[in-house]
Amino acid sequence: MRIEVKSDILGENNRTAAQLAKMFLEKGIFVLNIIGSPGAGKTTLLEKVFARLDKRLRVAVIEGDLFTEKDAARIEALGVTAIQLNTQGGCHLDAPMIERAWAELTKDDSRPLPELLIIENVGNLVCPAEFNLGEDMKLVILSVAEGADKPLKYPLIFKEAGAVVFSKTDLLPYVDFDYDGAVSDVNMLHPGVQLFPLSAKTGEGMDEFCCWLMNRAAEKKGTVVGKGDE
Repeated sequence: MRIEVKSDILGENNRTAAQLAKMFLEKGIFVLNIIGSPGAGKTTLLEKVFARLDKRLRVAVIEGDLFTEKDAARIEALGVTAIQLNTQGGCHLDAPMIERAWAELTKDDSRPLPELLIIENVGNLVCPAEFNLGEDMKLVILSVAEGADKPLKYPLIFKEAGAVVFSKTDLLPYVDFDYDGAVSDVNMLHPGVQLFPLSAKTGEGMDEFCCWLMNRAAEKKGTVVGKGDE
């Protein structure tokens, strides 16, 4: 008799993820699961986003990493609540981890709930793609320094993503990155997916991305904030 261990693990994960998604829906919290390779610029992007939002949106972050609390410390330095999850070598976060982090995040009843919950997953384009965390959307960050071949090498996450960020666009003049080819490949894998070319360093594309985040959070509550209302 063959036992499908992977299916059982994913089944248990998905049951917890469904419970989380129901709870987040009831509370009107937009949940974004950010996935990217190590060094793609995930934490730096969040730092720049939070500085631009300037407390116009209540935000909390769950940071996933193998070891250390450095990323959570960077986020908390901006006055944003962050919970660090260390997987001790595991290549992804799972729904039970998010459930525990949420309990820690909300143990203080006097603290208002976030309107936007960002999960920064472990740096990896493979394993996190298969694990639902109860999020509304997966967002993939692809640095132009990584190479334009990544969408076709790791197709599942680009098929699963609700949005794709091409980060570090300020490096385009200095790296061999076929931007148009990468965009074409992403659109082939996921037609119509939202694309954001941006640079956290220069600010290119950051206003559009922050507006998009605010709109997604507002939509979860049933309203839409226009760009002019940021």
